Amino acid sequence: MLNYDSSLEGGLRRVLSKLRQKNKEKRLTVNKMNNAELQNIIGSWFPNPEAGNVSEVVPISETEDGLEESAKAKAPINPSLLEFTEEESQFLNITVQPELLHQLMSQLKSNSETNFDYLFCLSGVDWGAELGVVYHLESTTHRHTIVVKVNTKDRENPTLDTVCDIWKTAEFHEREVFDFFGIKFNNHPNLKRLFLTDEWEGFPLRKDYVDDINMVIK
Repeated sequence: MLNYDSSLEGGLRRVLSKLRQKNKEKRLTVNKMNNAELQNIIGSWFPNPEAGNVSEVVPISETEDGLEESAKAKAPINPSLLEFTEEESQFLNITVQPELLHQLMSQLKSNSETNFDYLFCLSGVDWGAELGVVYHLESTTHRHTIVVKVNTKDRENPTLDTVCDIWKTAEFHEREVFDFFGIKFNNHPNLKRLFLTDEWEGFPLRKDYVDDINMVIK
């Protein structure tokens, strides 16, 4: 009995030791960046070729009527092709042009400094003049979170690139967005309605959607 107890105790110690080592290694992999640090590194991936232009002060000139006029100084140019805001949010918000969406998303996941391996929310949005998608991403390694937004002014044939080849979970989320907003996703493996029937006309979550039969307006 004594030998059994000693053996059991030794085994428990070894298990606890391994768990402590794993927790230590896990803590060492965490390198959470704040919003400013995330903006600096992500913005550097897409430099704006016009960023080298600086604001110019235009001298005052005189018109034919003898009135003085001066052109306004040029506004500062965004050093990145991406737009960054926080919009009263604790997370960094990134707005990307549709043609850069897939490249950005791929880098956000594959880059070791960002490593956004978890897409935990994908939502369609009707902003009125534009249709778009909002993505919430988290790094389970570094524990930082960001929001990515993309939109298109083409309400007749809104089309964006799929990200389901980057995060598999996006496959059904994109089908839901297609179902309710009519946004199509290039290279999606099975883009079809998810909740509504194939015979359903229109996209119920668009602001301009009208359905006199199924809508209840008080």
